[in-house]
Amino acid sequence: MTPIPPLCHHTDGTGLTARDAMHAPGPQVDDHMAVDVALSVLIGARVAHLLVRDEDGRCTGLVTRSQLTAHRGGSWYSDRTRLRDIPLDRGPFTSSAAVLSDAEAAMRVRTLDVSPVVDEQGYALGVLALTP
Repeated sequence: MTPIPPLCHHTDGTGLTARDAMHAPGPQVDDHMAVDVALSVLIGARVAHLLVRDEDGRCTGLVTRSQLTAHRGGSWYSDRTRLRDIPLDRGPFTSSAAVLSDAEAAMRVRTLDVSPVVDEQGYALGVLALTP
């Protein structure tokens, strides 16, 4: 839930920040949602991921179809399993003010293809996706 702070206050030569390069956040779901329901939302929305938020609406993670499918298939799984109960990327997330090259480098280090972009209070503004 902690945003990645800007690593420096100068631009990367392009003048772009994570806010400039982010995409719309897409569907957001509450962390108390059941895994089955979240998977249905993801499939119905035809998206690659869902942003997960807490009871205050702050971003607490990002979950993909493969993560949901893997957890649903486990022998320990029940229909009461909630998103908050499964392991998923819980940050730090990308600050909207982060210099774009720094944000991309941090994502590469953490082997993330996509990262939530959040404001100073932790609310999701969008997502930053790496291009191959």
